[in-house]
Amino acid sequence: MKRHGFNSVLGGFVVLFAIQPGLRAETNDPPHFQEIFRLLRANLPNVSEEELNGAAVQGLLSRFYPRVLLATNNSPPSAPAEAPLVSQAIVYDKSYAYLRVVRIAAGLAEQLKSAYEKLNATNKLKGLVLDLRFADGQDFTAAGSAADRFLSKEQPLLSWEDHSAHSTAKADAIEVPVSVLINHQTTGAAEALAAVLREMDGAVLIGARTAGQGHVFKEFNLANGQHLRIATGQVQVGRGKSLSSRGVAPDIEVMVKSDDEKAYFADAFKLLPRSVAQLRATNSPAPAGSTNLAARRFPRSEAELVRIQREGRTSNEDDLKPAEPPPEEGSEPLVHDPALARALDLLKGIAIVERALQR
Repeated sequence: MKRHGFNSVLGGFVVLFAIQPGLRAETNDPPHFQEIFRLLRANLPNVSEEELNGAAVQGLLSRFYPRVLLATNNSPPSAPAEAPLVSQAIVYDKSYAYLRVVRIAAGLAEQLKSAYEKLNATNKLKGLVLDLRFADGQDFTAAGSAADRFLSKEQPLLSWEDHSAHSTAKADAIEVPVSVLINHQTTGAAEALAAVLREMDGAVLIGARTAGQGHVFKEFNLANGQHLRIATGQVQVGRGKSLSSRGVAPDIEVMVKSDDEKAYFADAFKLLPRSVAQLRATNSPAPAGSTNLAARRFPRSEAELVRIQREGRTSNEDDLKPAEPPPEEGSEPLVHDPALARALDLLKGIAIVERALQR
């Protein structure tokens, strides 16, 4: 009886609270932007309307990046329009082609074909590294045409809005194994090219996740001279796999500091002190506590250890830099670019397996 009376009183209190005038239950709905802006403008001291406006703009851009991008007329293009789309064509170890793409634009497919054929004419190529790091562009038709160079049969490659790209049946496709290098500055149509090569050609992507700007953008001119680019449409790979705003993930992730990556990109043979790249396969993360000691040189003899101790140094100091063995006579210098080195190692491994299968 007492228990029943307590419940009745509690229920009455809840009803009474609910009907009190001026009381309103909290909601999970976010406050209205204009309401917050108006209250801040009226009550926040020492803050101008321009500052409030700038903060609001930055908040919107940050929240919707990379689907919303702000550009200015002063932003220089990554490469002049008349510059070659394939900036480097090199052969490593007499068997592995390296082609560097700077921009995805009309004519890229022809330049890739020409560069590859020139290298193949004087070398028996067993594989190809396609470097899309720092590559950009918004020409998805060109991305599809470039991917077509690697495929010998007809199949869907890309689709966006009312457009699509298909490969064509051909006898002169580039059919050697392909490794594709990508990083955070691989943007737009370059992301689509990397994704479609993995999906259609089985290429292996090595490096870091791409920028996440593989969308169809519409550009709007703003009153201050800047341009607002809004992702208005998705790009799909193959038979309907949409590119994500999170970017294209690599199959083998190679984590390198930004400054180091730029240095290696400028000179793949450059030896940086105390530079250790972290490497892991995306689908099988490295175990906790694992480390890469390949780039650290330890004392080679007791005499060297005694000398280090006498001079008061430790094996962690700058003078113990990665040791580079002297190159053998007639051999090429050692590639220190971590992503490129992994790509070459992969292609060499594939060549060894193929040779073994042919026996």
